Amino acid sequence: MRPQILFPLFASVEALPKVGPARAKLLAKLGLSSVVDLLWHRPVGLVEHRARGSIAETVPGESAALRVTVEEHRAPENPRHPWRVRVRDASGFLHLIFFHAKGDYLAKLLPVGGERVVAGKIEAYGVEKQMPHPDFIGAPESFSTATAPQPVYPMTAGITPKVLAGLIETALSRVMDLPEWADQSLVKQRNWPVWAEAVRALHHPKADAELQPTNPARQRLAYDEILANQMALLLLREHHKRLTGRPLVAAAHSCGALRAKLRAALPFALTRAQEQALLEIDADLASDRRMLRLLQGDVGSGKTVVALLTLAVAIEEGAQGALMAPTEILARQHLETIQPLADAVGLRVAVLTGRDKGKPREALLASLAAGEIDLLIGTHAVFQEDVVFKDLAVAVIDEQHRFGVHQRLALAHKGRGVDVLVMTATPIPRSLALTAYGDLDISRLTEKPPGRKPIDTRALPLERLEEVVFAVGRAIQRDARVYWVCPLVEESELVDLAAATDRAAALEQVFGPGVVGLVHGRLKAAEKDAAIAAFARGNLKILVATTVIEVGINVPEATIMVIEHAERYGLAQLHQLRGRVGRGGDRSTCLLLYQAPLGEVAKSRLKILRESEDGFRIAEEDLRLRGSGEVLGTKQSGLPGFKLCDPVQQEDLLLTARADAQNLLSRDPELDSERGQAMRILLYLFERDAAARFLRAG
Repeated sequence: MRPQILFPLFASVEALPKVGPARAKLLAKLGLSSVVDLLWHRPVGLVEHRARGSIAETVPGESAALRVTVEEHRAPENPRHPWRVRVRDASGFLHLIFFHAKGDYLAKLLPVGGERVVAGKIEAYGVEKQMPHPDFIGAPESFSTATAPQPVYPMTAGITPKVLAGLIETALSRVMDLPEWADQSLVKQRNWPVWAEAVRALHHPKADAELQPTNPARQRLAYDEILANQMALLLLREHHKRLTGRPLVAAAHSCGALRAKLRAALPFALTRAQEQALLEIDADLASDRRMLRLLQGDVGSGKTVVALLTLAVAIEEGAQGALMAPTEILARQHLETIQPLADAVGLRVAVLTGRDKGKPREALLASLAAGEIDLLIGTHAVFQEDVVFKDLAVAVIDEQHRFGVHQRLALAHKGRGVDVLVMTATPIPRSLALTAYGDLDISRLTEKPPGRKPIDTRALPLERLEEVVFAVGRAIQRDARVYWVCPLVEESELVDLAAATDRAAALEQVFGPGVVGLVHGRLKAAEKDAAIAAFARGNLKILVATTVIEVGINVPEATIMVIEHAERYGLAQLHQLRGRVGRGGDRSTCLLLYQAPLGEVAKSRLKILRESEDGFRIAEEDLRLRGSGEVLGTKQSGLPGFKLCDPVQQEDLLLTARADAQNLLSRDPELDSERGQAMRILLYLFERDAAARFLRAG
């Protein structure tokens, strides 16, 4: 239950004066649905109105505050025209301009003959001066208020700055003193105000310096948000660790006969990074606590092999394993990689996807329930209730960010004390790993298997498209295979599809029928698989695709990747696409076609990609160029939406908060102490309620 002290902050905005359903709807566009949302709505700038002694002294373009007398109101003849109020002083006159105005309201606010203080931006309209929608209108004695710096907020149509500022002031009136959850020595050392003072200071900046992330009030609130996030992740982790696991004996010896046979069947030796990851995984499997580990590996770093050797430990003990993939293409790709090794050592493997129906599906499920399948590879279809394992012990989830946390838990509930390994081919910078995956232990594969040749990456303007088509023609005469990725048009999947279809048709005109295949998100799974299989066999030489080929397609013979409009993609995505080539023994090339002229960020992206194949470096650079909100895609990755902090720019606060939360939990695991109780309030304040529920009531 949310602590009662916080009830006033979590009231709906409709509980505030002057907020009815229509205004609440407009506020919702800004993400403002409760009082606390208004508190977290940060000013992004500051406007100061210069005190001017007369209208004649004002200059168009400046923000000025003036004492004036209201002379007349002019109602518009056409509703699309503005309401004009003429005001004057001894030096001349000025028009106040109001669009969509209510005349009776303006008549009360600006009565003819009345003296008023007005403040706002001065504009020239022919030879006259005007002030559209003044920021401030008040009584003659309010001049000092009009000239005080005013915060500027992100806005939406239909809500005026004055209304929003008034609502924020009302929200601030509900701010109460709360018990201190931050470490006292840190607060003192950083010269931070208490929480209530920090919130008030956030909305009453006196100078531009107070809008900076280094300002003590802003730092304090950013730290509070990061601390709530880190405490929530650690509580989730502790909760998981408290769940009883099942020690797997084979893991204690880091071997087992089945794993030894699999190693012998591999056509290559494991890298040092793979060996290290297996040591860390084996320690988890041998423990009586459940494993919850993230395996991060760059494109082609050998995650699938580590996953198979992990699953072998469970199968060695007579239990079962599951390997989950987000798409049918990826699930079948895993089957192709694993099947030859499984056949060599006598492993019984099956694949289950949404395509499986009727009698074959029933037979597969019966075999699974009877324990006649050692390893099930599958998509979201595995989460269905009628999918029952005889004894699931280890689950591996590939491309973790495509699955929700609840799906991870649903899979763990299909067995007894299931150990979970989640994998991602998107290298994640440290700051994001701590904020998105702080509840997991992390292993990293930082090397590529021996024999992988570097990919020759070049950037070319789209004007040279004909040259590229000619070079592709020469390459396919040498029996090369080519991926051709079409431009990303975020607004519309149909536009993406049209671009890919047009490109495939144009290439077919050049190279003739039967050479070019097409893969996109709207194809049925069977059609996609057929096109990819034809490409893998060499029947098709060019595969034109949208970004559906970003993960999960493994054709070692493919040596050329062409990416059209490379400037439209993020760095990490370009790196993932490039990783589809360079998987065999032959030299590979990646051609990045861009539309000139390039912006600075796009230039930097293409330069980094040409210079490096290190996914971890590329991820850090991507983060620097794009900011934390976009790198993983907040909704997809489960990355929490931060309102007051940027864990990337404020990584020092992140590391301090992580250590602070760990120290507090080690001394007070149930948060029963005075500071622990304050920490509970913090969790609810930042809506980390789910984590708070893992604590005993208190």
